[in-house]
Amino acid sequence: MFQAIQRRLHALIIAALGLAGATPALPASTVATDAVRDALTQTAPSQTSAQQAAQNQAAQNRAAGIAATQQASDTVAYTPIRGKTAIARSTAYNSTPGQTDATPYITATGTRTRPGVIALSRDLLRVFPYGTRVIIEDLSGKYSSMLKNRVFIVEDTMAARKTNSVDVWMPTRSEALNWGARQIRITAVR
Repeated sequence: MFQAIQRRLHALIIAALGLAGATPALPASTVATDAVRDALTQTAPSQTSAQQAAQNQAAQNRAAGIAATQQASDTVAYTPIRGKTAIARSTAYNSTPGQTDATPYITATGTRTRPGVIALSRDLLRVFPYGTRVIIEDLSGKYSSMLKNRVFIVEDTMAARKTNSVDVWMPTRSEALNWGARQIRITAVR
């Protein structure tokens, strides 16, 4: 039946265009019909269960990524870097206009200063972006007990002239002066 409809359609097109005597030789209608039938009835090759599992896992990962992106909209930053370390010079600062800008209690990320906030020089911000949770190890050993098991969050930026430096926020000027300047190891966690 499909062949008969196809032949009639072909004849009507030729008659409508007036090309009855000028048509080029076409392949037999059975060749075209068989090709169309084969293309329509062909099914996708069956996938192995491993391929199906990989596709399901990829779909779940995409869905989780979308959910994480929506959830991360409340966070300052996300860092894929885990366990990255750097040795840097550390100083301390507190919230006075002489040590900061005109908004001494507001960090570069827009949060309020509080214990556990640190500022990094711009070169270290490339390694430890805003929102990175880090631990600090005092290489002199003097403040090791104070820093033990304490997690700091990168939320502030130092002056542009500073390089390879970490500034730890302290609530008072005397604590900042007691901290002084020292070599530390900063390590990203979680």
